[in-house]
Amino acid sequence: MRAGIVILPEDRWWAAEPKWRAAEEYGFDHAWTYDHLGWRNLVDGPWFSAVPTLTAAAMVTSRIRLGTFVASPVARHPVPFTRELITLDDVSDGRFVLGVGAGVDHLHYDGAVLGAPELTAKQRVDRFTEFVEALDGLLMTDKFDFDGEYYRARGARNLPGPVQRPRLPFVVAANGPRTMTLAARFGAGWVTTGKGGTTADEWWAGVKQLTEVFDQRLDAVGRDRASVQRYVNLDSSPVFSLSSVEAFRDAVGRAGELGFTDVISHWPRSSTPYEGREAVLEQVASDVLPELR
Repeated sequence: MRAGIVILPEDRWWAAEPKWRAAEEYGFDHAWTYDHLGWRNLVDGPWFSAVPTLTAAAMVTSRIRLGTFVASPVARHPVPFTRELITLDDVSDGRFVLGVGAGVDHLHYDGAVLGAPELTAKQRVDRFTEFVEALDGLLMTDKFDFDGEYYRARGARNLPGPVQRPRLPFVVAANGPRTMTLAARFGAGWVTTGKGGTTADEWWAGVKQLTEVFDQRLDAVGRDRASVQRYVNLDSSPVFSLSSVEAFRDAVGRAGELGFTDVISHWPRSSTPYEGREAVLEQVASDVLPELR
């Protein structure tokens, strides 16, 4: 079992840098940040861009993998984004992981601030499918052409290409049948936030159902079930995973029983969301993370 931590991009670098260094020193396997223009009830506070943040994080770490959690087509176009991804992969010496998700234009700040049209659920998945397909081609093929309903590319260059070959890994966020199929086709990993629920038991029951659906999608596209890493966002549960050492250990145990290879938590904050104490994080790092290896 591998463990990762999400660090929200809300601190000036003098305050954020120690967190990224500590994530590696604590023994986390991967560290992530949100790729949004603003997020939930935090839009009135400080917020920094994901790609420069991860670039800076790459410069102060050497082992830990770094990723977007998650990039979406709401505020991204595949062609310029490909250049940023290749640069990040280069600066990190092949430690970058691209987390991607469909995004919801009209429910979140990103779509609202851009004046994005409200899309149906089908249109959002259609756009997300194009986004992933285009990124896949752009990262692997120089002079790439793409002609979709939402995105186009004409002879797009990608030299020198990613450090990781044939391209950097995708971790695809998916809770629905079509997006799970996309994860099964293109993902080195699949990440889920579950199906909701008012209790931890309800939430984990929903996660179990989703793992069964994902197995079916892997079978349908002819991929070995063991070939795709499985990530679960523990903090989509009603219980914050770092509210206590016991809560984290319990969540990791449940995830392992369902076949997840990776768990993701959030760095504790002084207020919601993810309100908690860094002392718990430190104890988890010293007492629990070594047990996962």
